[in-house]
Amino acid sequence: MATRVLAAMSGGVDSSVAAALLVERGFAVEGVTFRTWSDVQDGAVADAQKVCRYLGITHHVLDLRDIFEVKVIDPFCREYLAGCTPNPCVVCNREIKFGVLLAWARERGFELVATGHYARVRWDPLRRRYLLLRAVDRDKDQSYVLYRLTQAQLARCLFPLGDVTKRQVRRLASTLELPVATKRESQEVCFIPEGGYRSFLAERHPEACRPGPILDSSGRVLGTHEGFPFYTVGQRRGLRIASRQRLYVLRLEPERNAVVVGSREELGVRGLRADQPNWIPFEHPPARLELEARIRYRARPAEGLLVLNEGGFQFFFRREQLGVTPGQSVVLYSGSLVVGGGRIAAALT
Repeated sequence: MATRVLAAMSGGVDSSVAAALLVERGFAVEGVTFRTWSDVQDGAVADAQKVCRYLGITHHVLDLRDIFEVKVIDPFCREYLAGCTPNPCVVCNREIKFGVLLAWARERGFELVATGHYARVRWDPLRRRYLLLRAVDRDKDQSYVLYRLTQAQLARCLFPLGDVTKRQVRRLASTLELPVATKRESQEVCFIPEGGYRSFLAERHPEACRPGPILDSSGRVLGTHEGFPFYTVGQRRGLRIASRQRLYVLRLEPERNAVVVGSREELGVRGLRADQPNWIPFEHPPARLELEARIRYRARPAEGLLVLNEGGFQFFFRREQLGVTPGQSVVLYSGSLVVGGGRIAAALT
């Protein structure tokens, strides 16, 4: 019997092509689209249904709004209110797509869950572990947001687009005449409305979005901010401060309701401290290891030294880095291999 695969389908080109490729390869595929936030996803559900009808496969709609609120949205808000800048996609992948959805799939007899992520999974017989690798298309690589997946989750993952480029995916969508072949790509966080995350936070937590001082590193008041959750480390635009030099957000201080700014030179750091670690090629890495680190989804990898400590690790850059932001993820690589990563707890100056 063909392997049963549940394909997570957002109604976009990538997940649709992923499902089509699995059908072509002889898997017993069914599609699923899950609701995570209000009724604005009706269009996505409709597009996914069209693709499934075209491919001749069953389509499911799964309402995950309650658990998404608890697992993703509440932590997202808490991080901002603590002066951090979260990446909700990292949490969603581990808790929802390869957590709740994977459990739902297994209960119904599906052996694997597939998505349209650009990444690769391989079994290493020597380590006897599943490995997570960067995608062939480095410009579209999404391994950064998958680094928190466990061995049990990686064992049940399929990423059909990991070995192809975005250009090839577009070409395949057109060749296969998929109903969404010309659909534009979405770059937004799925639950953030058109007004952006600021209006989202202000509506849900108005008590935390109140004016306060913008200070320089010596404590001098330079201006007034609109609410510290609206700012992030490294931000330059939107400060509305008259200054002869360019100023950047250095840190947020929720206890003082303050935003601290300074020069580009002050923004540079030599390292970071991370918590909530997850390791992929091994249960515990060596105590010290030369690796590359990405401190944001689109950041260039930076060479440096991993040093383990209790509850997490430190990473020391070979060259100073700008914009190391608490709440973001630092993901560590050795070539194409994802070694692991963690949540940035603090910058080390």
